[in-house]
Amino acid sequence: MVEKRKKLLEVKHLKQYFNVGKSDEVKAVDDVSFDIYEGETFGLVGESGSGKTTTGRSIIHLYNPTDGQIIFDGKDISKMKSKEETLAFRRKMQMIFQDPYASLNPRMKIKDIVAEGIDIHHLVKNDAERSKKVEDLLELVGLNKDHSSRYPHEFSGGQRQRIGIARALAVQPKFIIADEPISALDVSIQAQVVNLLKELQQDRGLTYLFIAHDLSMVKYISDRIGVMHYGKLLEVGPSDEIYTHPLHDYTASLISAVPVPDPEYERNRKQIIYDPAGEIDHPENPRTLHEVVPERFVRCTDEELPMYQKRAAKFTK
Repeated sequence: MVEKRKKLLEVKHLKQYFNVGKSDEVKAVDDVSFDIYEGETFGLVGESGSGKTTTGRSIIHLYNPTDGQIIFDGKDISKMKSKEETLAFRRKMQMIFQDPYASLNPRMKIKDIVAEGIDIHHLVKNDAERSKKVEDLLELVGLNKDHSSRYPHEFSGGQRQRIGIARALAVQPKFIIADEPISALDVSIQAQVVNLLKELQQDRGLTYLFIAHDLSMVKYISDRIGVMHYGKLLEVGPSDEIYTHPLHDYTASLISAVPVPDPEYERNRKQIIYDPAGEIDHPENPRTLHEVVPERFVRCTDEELPMYQKRAAKFTK
């Protein structure tokens, strides 16, 4: 069971606001809490602008969070002060970016892109060891070791994303944030990259935060899923249960929009329209994440909780 496993990441009441105090203040992430257990893949889904990517960037400290706690591997990383602490943290947590074209420096050779982290953390003694490590990493992600002397423009989108994965693996991290790593790729290549990530996870004992808007792909790779909308986490639970028995209306709406390769089903499919007015908070009766049944969480008020428990009871009979 999940509860017996070690919590590698704990996100508590994370807030990431931009233009604070101004008329155009944006609450990109607003009071989000979740845990990720060692060795699992936690999928974070939601439509564009829901705050998924901002959550990932706040966790890895590409943004300084406005408020909240991020505890990684037992340490509160929001209290990091020294350069040494930050460097040690950066080695344990890495990120694979969404755009394989923009995330690689076009002026650098592949061997230097992959070895960037190796150089920063002084993980090799000499050039020969560095070259060998880069070649091993390229072969690990399904590329040819001879590719190390080329430049990013000489590769396809799928190959570039593999280079990004090799770069993330170079410092032997425990935790990887994959920020929509397949959304910019052809459908034929997407499955290859996701299967590579799954293989690497098994071989290296990695833990993933997998951010995406494609629910079917998230279901395939994730152990648990969190659903975000307007900067808030609305539902969390095991991926199969979220997909087959959504409790929150927004989750049901998202799933109803997922295309199915069945013409008859598609002809008769009715998409559920979600009304976000139900998310508006009242100060005297705020919505928080409640555990409706074991391992299933929904953002609701105390008064709404029995309704969700009733919904969940239908599925567990």
